[in-house]
Amino acid sequence: MLAPRTVEQILSRLPKPFSLRRLVGIAGPPASGKSTLAKALADALIAGGETAVVVPMDGFHLDNAILSVRGLLARKGAPETFDSAGFAALLPRLRSREDVAVPLFDRTRDLAIAGAAVVAPACDYVIVEGNYLLLNEDPWRSLSPLWDMTVYISPPAPVLRERLIARWTDHGLALADAVARAEGNDMLNARRIEAGRLPSDLTFA
Repeated sequence: MLAPRTVEQILSRLPKPFSLRRLVGIAGPPASGKSTLAKALADALIAGGETAVVVPMDGFHLDNAILSVRGLLARKGAPETFDSAGFAALLPRLRSREDVAVPLFDRTRDLAIAGAAVVAPACDYVIVEGNYLLLNEDPWRSLSPLWDMTVYISPPAPVLRERLIARWTDHGLALADAVARAEGNDMLNARRIEAGRLPSDLTFA
């Protein structure tokens, strides 16, 4: 689990909003705690009188039908299974003071829903969380200049494996299937993220 002072450390380094919104990127392997940290940071900003919203990268998952045609369904969650161009096009809009509709991922139905949330013009901070925000591969590396601040979470591999297996058993998979899913896909992605990532402003284990 992330230390209680993690959010405090981020807040102490976070630039103040200006005419453009501030974009904070929280990256890391699957099950590293990105969503938990993003929500905690947004809650802390709101409690301090700021306006903040979380935008997950998972809204840009390609549909299962497309992944099946491309032979990628078993690798869902890998970099090539996302609409990376659509995600990259969203970020500059999020920096502006526009009313921006964003997609969200429904884990229960295992699909992305277009326009499921809206970032209002008054929002000062957008906290984007996702696996590949700092991946040093095309086209992901082109996102680097868009962040006002980046955070990387990197728990030890055994911790990730345990969390991933628990995640899949919680989704109804038998233990053997959960282990196969974690080791045959998620941990592959985790190693790829860890081996090829750009520097971050802050890093937490």
